[in-house]
Amino acid sequence: MSKSIDPKDVEIFLLDNPDFFVSREAILSELDFKHNSGNASSLLERQIKRLREEQNTLIDLLTSFVDEAKVNEDLFIKSKNLTLSILEASNDEEITQQIEKEFTKNFGVDECSLRFFDNSDISKLEEQTELSLHKGSIHCGSFSSEKLSILFENTLVQSAVIAVLVHGKKIGLLQLGSHNRAKYLGDEDTTFIEYVRDVLEKRLSSLASNG
Repeated sequence: MSKSIDPKDVEIFLLDNPDFFVSREAILSELDFKHNSGNASSLLERQIKRLREEQNTLIDLLTSFVDEAKVNEDLFIKSKNLTLSILEASNDEEITQQIEKEFTKNFGVDECSLRFFDNSDISKLEEQTELSLHKGSIHCGSFSSEKLSILFENTLVQSAVIAVLVHGKKIGLLQLGSHNRAKYLGDEDTTFIEYVRDVLEKRLSSLASNG
């Protein structure tokens, strides 16, 4: 009397020996991969479908990686050009022109300004805007229309990033403004603007010492 084989044991055996049919191709022609239901796909068809789905998933993933790499490369090139334009500027006015030009042209910023104030003017501005404008501070978000109109002298600006830097005895405000209220949110990543602020301070300090 032959001992019955548990289908689970066969399944486990085949999983442990995935190359079982490689040297036994003749057996494949004798096997029935069709299910009883007339419209059910064969095992082979289901495997092909699964492989195609996995391939499409991998292609989509690879495409997203490539797209992200292109975005990062583009940002790197723009950041490099911005940095070089700052380092190549020969005076404060030229630095201001380059900053405003680069941000509005290459970074999708609607309004950009770099302005310098003495201590008394900064104090007045702090009172008017209720923002702390001390060295190194950065403010990012959708502020009230009243504050934005004071900072930008432009009623079109709806959200902004304001970075404070020091230039000798003056306080500089690097301001990036958007006409989109949701462009700069309160939790916006400020790493890039911090980098630009630091480059500006170094270059301005260098120009002051050379002058």
